[in-house]
Formats: sequence, structure tokens, C-alpha cells
Amino acid sequence: MSLTLTLDFEYATTIEKLWTALTDSSKLAKWVANIHTGQPMENNFQPVVGHCFQFRTQPNEYWDGIIEGEVLIVDAPNRVSYTWASGGEKHTITWTLQDLGNGKVNLHLEQTGISNEPALNGAKYGWSNWCGKLEQIVA
Repeated sequence: MSLTLTLDFEYATTIEKLWTALTDSSKLAKWVANIHTGQPMENNFQPVVGHCFQFRTQPNEYWDGIIEGEVLIVDAPNRVSYTWASGGEKHTITWTLQDLGNGKVNLHLEQTGISNEPALNGAKYGWSNWCGKLEQIVA
């Protein structure tokens, strides 16, 4: 059985600023950081359908520190989707941005293909932590 994580975040920013934070490699490195060390995850992400990319961080005894992905959908500045493979799991991440007006933007995350409850809880913890850092980038 495959599980799906859905989360919503609201930011006081513009949709363009939020889009850039989700799709610019240097901005991504600032908020998608190693949760244990706080080190930025270097990456070669590009918002181009078919582009294969990696996020890299310091490995540990449980994980090689590499996330592999491929961009599936780019609909600027409304939606971006890509695969997210690590530790034997391969998920699909989809970000949907909605301008709410009055300087607020809703960011909806859907992560599909999660294999079990512990992985779902880990993903929820990770994205919640990272999206808190994202708020600092787009403010």
C-alpha cells in the first residue's frame, strides 16, 4: 500500500519569490538543509522537465547523503513536480502555489509513493522543518 503526505503552508510573500525559492538551486540549498547538522544540501536542481538532479549532504551510518530526482512537471509559477529517491524509496513531490492576495501565498505539498507509516512521519517532520526555514528565505 502506498501512502500520501499532504501539507499546506502559508507565506507572507509573492508567488514569484516563493517560486524562485522552490526552483533556484542556490536558494534550495539554503532551506533544504541536513536536519541533523544544518549544513546546506548542495544540489544541481533546474526547473526543466526531464532534468536529473541530486541533493548531497554529509553521509552517516544510516544514509549515503544522496537524494536523486528527475523533474516531471514545470508550470511556472504555479506547480513543480519531481521524483525524490533515497534510501531505497522513490516518491513523487508536487508543489502547488496559490496566490491568496494581500501578499499571502499558499504552498501545497503532496508527496506520493511512501511505503509505510514511519516513512510518512519522517517525511512530515522533514518537510515541516524545511518549510519553516523556507519562510526565512521568502520573507
